[in-house]
Amino acid sequence: MALDLSEKKINQTKMEYNFREIEKKWQQKWVENKTYRVVEDESRKKFYVLNMFPYPSGAGLHVGHPLGYIASDIFARFKRLQSLNVLNPMGYDAYGLPAEQYAIQTGQHPEKTTTENINRYREQLDKIGFSFDWDREVRTCDPAYYKWTQWAFRKMFGSYYSNDTKQARPIEELISHFEQQGSKGLNAAQSEELDFTADKWKAMSEKEQQQTLMNYRIAYMGETMVNWCPGLGTVLANDEVVDGVSERGGYPVVQKKMRQWCLRVSAYAQRLLDGLDTVDWTDSIKETQRNWIGRSEGTEMQFKVANQDFDFTIFTTRADTIFGVTFMVLAPESELVERLTTESQKKEVEEYLAYVKKRTELDRMSDRKVTGVFSGSYAVNPFTGDKIPVWISEYVLAGYGTGAIMAVPAHDSRDYAFAKHFGLPIVPLIEGADVSEESFDAKEGIVTNSPADGKTALDGFSLNGMTVKEAIEATKTFVTGHGLGRVKVNYRLRDAIFSRQRYWGEPFPVYYKDEMPYMIPEDKLPLELPEIDEYKPTETGEPPLGRAKKWAWDTVKNEVTDKSRIDNHTVFPLELFTMPGFAGSSAYYLRYMDPKNGKALVSKKADEYWQNVDLYVGGTEHATGHLIYSRFWNKFLHDLGVSCKEEPFQKLVNQGMIQGRSNFVYRVNSDDHDKAPVFVSLGRKDQYDVTPIHVDVNIVDNDILDIEAFKAWRPEYANAEFIFEDGSDSQNASHTSDSTGRIYKCGWAVEKMSKSMFNVVNPDMIVEKYGADTLRLYEMFLGPVEQSKPWDTNGIDGCHRFLKKFWNLFYDNRTGESLITLDAPTADQLKSLHKLIKKVTQDIENFSYNTAISAFMICVNELGQSKCHSREVLRELIILLAPFAPHIAEELWEALGNEGSVCDAQWPAWEERYLVESEMQLTVSFNGKARYQKTFPMDAQNADIEKAVLEDERSGKYLEGLQMLKVIIVPKKIVNVVLKK
Repeated sequence: MALDLSEKKINQTKMEYNFREIEKKWQQKWVENKTYRVVEDESRKKFYVLNMFPYPSGAGLHVGHPLGYIASDIFARFKRLQSLNVLNPMGYDAYGLPAEQYAIQTGQHPEKTTTENINRYREQLDKIGFSFDWDREVRTCDPAYYKWTQWAFRKMFGSYYSNDTKQARPIEELISHFEQQGSKGLNAAQSEELDFTADKWKAMSEKEQQQTLMNYRIAYMGETMVNWCPGLGTVLANDEVVDGVSERGGYPVVQKKMRQWCLRVSAYAQRLLDGLDTVDWTDSIKETQRNWIGRSEGTEMQFKVANQDFDFTIFTTRADTIFGVTFMVLAPESELVERLTTESQKKEVEEYLAYVKKRTELDRMSDRKVTGVFSGSYAVNPFTGDKIPVWISEYVLAGYGTGAIMAVPAHDSRDYAFAKHFGLPIVPLIEGADVSEESFDAKEGIVTNSPADGKTALDGFSLNGMTVKEAIEATKTFVTGHGLGRVKVNYRLRDAIFSRQRYWGEPFPVYYKDEMPYMIPEDKLPLELPEIDEYKPTETGEPPLGRAKKWAWDTVKNEVTDKSRIDNHTVFPLELFTMPGFAGSSAYYLRYMDPKNGKALVSKKADEYWQNVDLYVGGTEHATGHLIYSRFWNKFLHDLGVSCKEEPFQKLVNQGMIQGRSNFVYRVNSDDHDKAPVFVSLGRKDQYDVTPIHVDVNIVDNDILDIEAFKAWRPEYANAEFIFEDGSDSQNASHTSDSTGRIYKCGWAVEKMSKSMFNVVNPDMIVEKYGADTLRLYEMFLGPVEQSKPWDTNGIDGCHRFLKKFWNLFYDNRTGESLITLDAPTADQLKSLHKLIKKVTQDIENFSYNTAISAFMICVNELGQSKCHSREVLRELIILLAPFAPHIAEELWEALGNEGSVCDAQWPAWEERYLVESEMQLTVSFNGKARYQKTFPMDAQNADIEKAVLEDERSGKYLEGLQMLKVIIVPKKIVNVVLKK
């Protein structure tokens, strides 16, 4: 029946799908009505969705950036429709080297650049229609935010890690222990093992006590090897160095030992490992983290240096292979290198160390090439008494184990490669054993034995007949029992270097007295960045903060004062380093819970309500650094009672990368450089000698070049000539595109989206041409969220047409009149609807958005063909589409006469009774060739099916003149009539 408009508040106005007006209208309404504002509500179950927040670059967003944001936004909207109280915040990782480098080049304060970039990002994000609660926005460069980063750092400085309680404890407890027992009985994480009595502690000066405490603090100053970039005047993280030069600027990077602030992340290594068993992350990400943490159980053993009165310690997981040791290897950074290098080898060693200084740890870990140098010294095997040459090689890292290894080339692939390269002996542990490079995968099953000729210096020790596991345990027992070493668990995980020689970063709340760091009082935080005249290091090599005139701490007035007042009695110099980028991104999820709180990072009430992130979405590039550091930071705060959950991110989804679809024009090569350039179309390029040239994808539509836009793109192409797809040329052509083929077709390739390849697509252009809802649908339709996929605007029309078809279920596309009725839906229409509800619900939960959108398209086609305009069906369709295309959903929700936002509707549930199949469609084949399809009742018997097929008039021409041998029926699939030829 027709809709009674007086009974229902249905929009009677003639409507067309004007996406620009619709999207502008609803984006404004969402702001006015604070639609996405969220508060703690104990009566509702919470759900916390979080994106890895962006660094706002000057280039703005390209279409690859919103991929993860759209995926998480769909899930956030979906959970809200399921009646959960959803927190979906957004902010900015605002400190960074790019802004500082721009400031150095232009003299413009990085805060101004950053603010402009943030405003640009915000404008773009709003155009795409995200459900972010902008009242909770955070910026890491805001003093109100980094106050709590400084606060956390102070707490780390004032804490040590107890291995007994397996948690951070106040440094005052450690001081009390020292006063009573000295270092005796202490089981704490430390940089090096110290041994002193209570009396000795009490006799120490204040400076000596502070130096001792530094050995245990979770935030401490330590000598560490860093990636030093003289050109930028700062330390760089591993991911900021590519092929030995800085990613930004291409300046040379060298390895340098520097005194740096560090965080004792290694103390939390086992907890970081254990926590992976409690979170819902992919196996690949968990395995990446486990490898990065790198737990190994083994033995520390002492090797004496031949002809010298000292020994050194190595760590090995295979103590039983000591009989196969043929050389030792030191890390180039090891302090032993200087002691063990003989005069005759000094020149070679120095040359080698100079080479290694230009290599990052990442390079050394990933590069399998063999390099090294002999130190000139020998060590003594404690089991056999043999003298073993000591080498130096970059494949050994100073931070793992002791920075020295015993090399067993018969049992280790890198040792094997080194021995082969330098002609060193390879001794099998079993006579006749395979020690080729191909044998290493099978080594675990080899039975170990000690030499049978009595060569061992340790009488009675033998591993004959033991399995590997038994041999390892026997060797461990012997080593510890005879004072040759100790059993130990090692981790590859290093302490985090936590300082940078930059201006644009969080200042440390630190001043220096007698060269030792002290914290400014907590109630004086934040310590804000001072103004400086230039943003580069000083002429004397100090970090940029060395230029600040007002950068000293008055301990009497407890305030920042002028450097000229420094007297080292009451006024002291402030720290010149700033914190690294990950400082502000390590606990930002907690601040979103309570962003306006001036008294705490997060209130207990807010923390206990939101607890932790239920869904975290971001790129795989953060699989190690960010995730390790934020998990460590949160565990520390958990120890303090600040964070109620030990793991910050319960479920993690890594979105793939959207790759660029590059376009090429083909320039005909010519020696006449004065002649106008000639470009030949793709289909004709093989007839000429050509050079492919990247062209801006924004002047190409469906691989067809906009000739006039191309001529205007670059001055050198203003007079360009073209050979078109049909072979005609542009010299006498009055137009450049018609039905005869006078078009220029570009080539294409899938590459990384990059400005240098001119394949960066600005989402603003897509939104302007097709609308935000189309952009959202299309990015999800490209493929599974977790997979990388190419951006191809050739397919975006399909998503836009789908939205128009969806609109046409509500309005006549010719007249704009409303088509909505109160008619009861048919059984087929209800089946289409409930099939869709089930599919979309399950697909959203599994992040299979592309298949959910496909199901939408099928359903809308089915409903369109059946001319379904039933309000009962259309209302549910709007709710289902709302997470994907919120603007059109809001407009049609309002058009149906509903009050409020579609965001607050109730997600529909499917009913199985509508999904029960009453009919089945079978393909009818003759001798295996499909000829037609026929519908049968679901309960039809084989005899009835066979009879109906043979009597069908369409079968006659296939049966005529042939003898039927049999009929094969595959249930619910095919009927195959076998005929004798």
